[in-house]
Amino acid sequence: MKPVLYLVGLAVLAGGPALAAPPEGLELEGEIGIVSDYRYRGYSLSDETSAAQAGLTVSAPGGIYAGAWASTIADYGGADVEVDLYAGWAGSAGGLDVDVALQRYIYPGGRDVDFWEVPVSVSRSWSAFTGTLGFAWAPEQDTLSEDNRYLYVAGEWTPGGWPVSLSASLGREDGAFADSKLDWAAGVTAPLGPVSLSLQYLDSDGPDSEAALVAGLKAVF
Repeated sequence: MKPVLYLVGLAVLAGGPALAAPPEGLELEGEIGIVSDYRYRGYSLSDETSAAQAGLTVSAPGGIYAGAWASTIADYGGADVEVDLYAGWAGSAGGLDVDVALQRYIYPGGRDVDFWEVPVSVSRSWSAFTGTLGFAWAPEQDTLSEDNRYLYVAGEWTPGGWPVSLSASLGREDGAFADSKLDWAAGVTAPLGPVSLSLQYLDSDGPDSEAALVAGLKAVF
């Protein structure tokens, strides 16, 4: 299936909540957007070209959620689109916001590249600042000869009265995908109603990695 068909399908689903009310007790949130470069943990997955993206998340009472997200990518094992399927729980515990999930990275048409990952994060807010500590673990599996570990810290500052929010992150990855790689990012986001504009500076110390300014436009429904 062509990448555009995946994205059109998710975009239609994302727009669904605007056309009809969700079933009682469920909340639907969709997004569609475009970025000048699809960067993931410091690396470009779109060969430093623009990428179209769309997603849909269904949330149930009690914090349970599930969804799908897709992006066009450069050739990866024969695939030209990435589809992420995920399910998890998000809620509060001990004064922290906790999010635990199971995620499947799928590359339709790719050869032995799909894999599972378990992301976990905890966040806390102090007035206009929110700090997050996260960890993602991909166990050894058919497509990974060893496990992969990614640890990161992130912060977002949204001062009252400011038209923008500021963010920054630092991550370290080690295992199947990297050898003690560091990546970092800093950016600014301007919300304009249901649409947000963003500009990020991203880089890593991984092999062949280059710094980049990435612009994005995203609409949330």
